[in-house]
Amino acid sequence: MPDARITHAANWLARFTVNGVPASDFFDVLNSIARWEDWCAAWSKRAKIHEDLGRDALAGKHFISAGEHFSRAAVIYHFAKYLFVNDMAQMRAAHMRAVECLDLALPHLDPPGERVLIPYEGRHLAGTLRKPKGIARPPLVLMTMGLDSTKEELLTFEENFLDRGMAILAFDGPGQGEAEYDFPIRADYEAVAGMVIDWVEAHRADLDHARIGIWGISLGGYYAPRSAAYEKRLKACIANCGPWDFGALWDSLPELTRLAFVARSHSADDEQARRRAHELCLAGVAEKIECPLFVVAGGLDRLCPPEDARRLAALARGPVELLVIDDGNHVAHNRFYRYRAQSADWMAKQLGAAG
Repeated sequence: MPDARITHAANWLARFTVNGVPASDFFDVLNSIARWEDWCAAWSKRAKIHEDLGRDALAGKHFISAGEHFSRAAVIYHFAKYLFVNDMAQMRAAHMRAVECLDLALPHLDPPGERVLIPYEGRHLAGTLRKPKGIARPPLVLMTMGLDSTKEELLTFEENFLDRGMAILAFDGPGQGEAEYDFPIRADYEAVAGMVIDWVEAHRADLDHARIGIWGISLGGYYAPRSAAYEKRLKACIANCGPWDFGALWDSLPELTRLAFVARSHSADDEQARRRAHELCLAGVAEKIECPLFVVAGGLDRLCPPEDARRLAALARGPVELLVIDDGNHVAHNRFYRYRAQSADWMAKQLGAAG
């Protein structure tokens, strides 16, 4: 009998390819394995091919090529660890390779980026900061990802803002990426966003502190509007396919998603995770959003239904634009051209970007 988890993974083609994984790699790896237990190793093996190409390019001082190969290796290593919480040691090893490859890529991207560490509860949150070329003190977009996405996955999203004259700060928050081992998912994400903004104001005079927006996808589509509701230094917010009440969706979530939430929330079992998922709820929160809000929904989204987006858009108090992509899947990866450029244009207008 085929492994249902591998069958389910076939639905991820659009997400993988739009974020930088070659389609041929996706099909090669998926067709090479029959068990979910082989997922991480198979993807890590494929990522190693791209990493080796990057190291060869770097040794030959072909820096543009090195940046391309290492950034591709980073996202493929990321997908090796994606939802693979059944073997945490193997997952973490792949994750650390993703982090290393992104760090090797950053100086050679156009525009280049830098790894930053933001103090948080006695430790740090790791992030990627990139600035558009030729613009003094650009506005900044904070990038918040979902349940099991990380900064290593966001490079193609970053380009939409950078090309329009905005800097980006993509950071792994509690329960995400490098922070997932030390800090569980937390519902009051405005506390996290506030600390990040405090750090920007204290340490980054090269960014315009008065023009900061926030962007979030999937569970980040909860984190971003939650942050905008309480952190009034945020001037604009994009929420893409986030939940209204994550706990209310629990029984309809795929098994791999539920298991990942158990791990990322540091829950003891499914029942505790369900209770914590209910804490991620915008009831009584959406009405406090006063800044401009752009809401994206996929009409075919089986994780976070479009009704959740419509509810958020209806209750926010500030100016709202709602874009429902009728044939879009979760995060509308299959119809990225229907919202990526449009939402970036909208953010550029709200922040007065000069791109």
